[in-house]
Amino acid sequence: MATYKKRGYKPKNKKEKEEVVEENSTTAEVFNTLDEGASKTEEWVVKNQKYIIGVIGAIVLVVLGYLGYDEFIAEPAEKEAMNEMYTAKQYFDDAVSGVSSDSLYNMALNGGEGKYGMLDIINEYGGTPAANQANYYAGMAYLNMKDYQNAITYLSDFKSDDVMLDPIAKGGIGDAFVQLNQLPEALEYYEKAFKANTNEFTTPLYLMKAALVAMDLEQYDTALDYLKRIKNEFPTSTEASNTEVLIGKAEAASS
Repeated sequence: MATYKKRGYKPKNKKEKEEVVEENSTTAEVFNTLDEGASKTEEWVVKNQKYIIGVIGAIVLVVLGYLGYDEFIAEPAEKEAMNEMYTAKQYFDDAVSGVSSDSLYNMALNGGEGKYGMLDIINEYGGTPAANQANYYAGMAYLNMKDYQNAITYLSDFKSDDVMLDPIAKGGIGDAFVQLNQLPEALEYYEKAFKANTNEFTTPLYLMKAALVAMDLEQYDTALDYLKRIKNEFPTSTEASNTEVLIGKAEAASS
């Protein structure tokens, strides 16, 4: 299971970048912009979150179909758990839209209108596929509420072979570690995220996040490997548009 360091942990300071690289580079302004985008702020963490979570509704149907209709009929507890989770999932979906999101995430976690929340599903129906799915929703809700330690806890408890949910959950743990200023752990989970499945969406996304964290850790060779993968294997991805500039920066910093 993923673990987080005690409060007060401080990673080593980055070495100062050579001023000559910044002064002589014709793309200095672009570099500065990218540095801001890679900084450890909540905006950087939730980048792409709405799009990622927006696909979850459709994915859940696939996951449930994979589990099999017969299983739900044969297992009354599981069927009951899925029925109980319906309202909590609605709260979660509404929160993603951005309307009173914090209060809706709270209701998704703790329930409302006499209905169970995700935490109730986990506690009352432990061991069922519904409880496993609730771990995912709970972890993502905590991540968006900036409760990063709980996000790590619940996302770590979520197990899936789904081609989208598995890498997104691992990437969410990486996002939480970034916010806790634990960059080595963040890099580890971003690497797990892009290795979990190869596809046109999550793979370049987490390769880029891994590359940015690797650069923060001054692991420039690692960053170059990941950036070149994006450039060569996913040239039409959103992330590919920034690879040339970042490759140049990584090469300059490592020389």
